[in-house]
Amino acid sequence: MKLLKGSVVKAEAGRDGGKYFAVVDAGEKYCFIADGKSRKLASPKRKNIKHIRVTDSMIDLNDITDKKLRNMLKQFSDAE
Repeated sequence: MKLLKGSVVKAEAGRDGGKYFAVVDAGEKYCFIADGKSRKLASPKRKNIKHIRVTDSMIDLNDITDKKLRNMLKQFSDAE
């Protein structure tokens, strides 16, 4: 599974399970995710890629604020 910066993912495990996040950075086994509320863009959470599910959506993270990120990710939670 190849994660790209800006991919929208859903956390499947952990205390943040069921929430949507944007991938800030990705590696082989781990990625860094942020949602703009509990995890800001300045201090993203490290998450094992086995514990997330990738959606088909992308968010452009260039010049984005935490508030804009929250509003964009809110659309995904409201859709469920």
